[in-house]
Amino acid sequence: MKIAILAPIAWRTPPLKYGPWEQVASNITEGLVDKGMDVTLFATGDSNTKGKLSSVCEHAYAEDTTIDPKVAECLHISHLMEQANQFDIIHNNYDFLPLSYSRLIKTPIVTTIHGFSSPKIIPVFKKYNSTSHYVSISDSNRNPDLNYEATVYNGININEFIFSGEPDDYLLFFGRIHRDKGTYEAIEIAKKTKRKLVISGFIQDQEYFNQKVKPYINDEDIVYVGNSGPKQRLKLLSQACALLHPISFQEPFGLSVVEAMACGTPVIAFNKGSMPELILHEKTGFLVSNIDQAIEAISHIQHINRNECTKWVTSMFSRQKMTEGYLKVYRKILHGNN
Repeated sequence: MKIAILAPIAWRTPPLKYGPWEQVASNITEGLVDKGMDVTLFATGDSNTKGKLSSVCEHAYAEDTTIDPKVAECLHISHLMEQANQFDIIHNNYDFLPLSYSRLIKTPIVTTIHGFSSPKIIPVFKKYNSTSHYVSISDSNRNPDLNYEATVYNGININEFIFSGEPDDYLLFFGRIHRDKGTYEAIEIAKKTKRKLVISGFIQDQEYFNQKVKPYINDEDIVYVGNSGPKQRLKLLSQACALLHPISFQEPFGLSVVEAMACGTPVIAFNKGSMPELILHEKTGFLVSNIDQAIEAISHIQHINRNECTKWVTSMFSRQKMTEGYLKVYRKILHGNN
């Protein structure tokens, strides 16, 4: 089976720091290569893969301000579509734009819907509903007007994560700095529990950061360490006593939640979106509704068995399990196998 994986090009694949869609595209690619598949990754030229790499844009447009994002996007997507007949299947991780080619080529396209950035993009998915193959990354993130082949949870390479049975005492916020993710709420929780909070993440909303986060940073109990790369990420996730995830939106998945639990670190999350699918309440963390409940959960965090967190992720969110899920989807499309 010859497979083309289309990754976004906002960041390189896998990303040096932030870039969740690029990270998932990388995990899919490497998982398929490990299964012996013939895989070509369409990504930035500085990307890294054990498969074949094809690119027209050497660098990511979020990392190089001289690049026009729309021009790069056009060149990148068309580069794959113009050679679509060389592949048995195309796996699109680049949102809705590649769908506009789907009726112009014969190769089937599997589209992983990583989330809906706005209701305004749904008409595109609906237009190609009858001729496309959609995969959701959680049951909670399905749109009732769309047809889906399957739900395939995002998977991580468990071997890349460090288990820690004896963590430090700090709380961790790990994710993009945006009101949706609840950075300010994490600060409130930490302040009210008199616990140190380490914040790591890409500043997506500078105004929000300046108004709601920066005033509290003092390098003592509220510490911002920037946008962490893989090594720092592993250290932060594995040594935290808990990850705070007080989201205010219906999150489609949440890679940091799974990555934290892979290290044995329990998660306290607001019970929205996919969180009930990712977290076993009172076993790998706590699902709460508000700040007061999060504060109460912290007082019980020592009762969570960190080994159970890792076991749960290994059983449900491994790269191998994700890869097998996508191979099942590919075979169903190509051969009608269930």
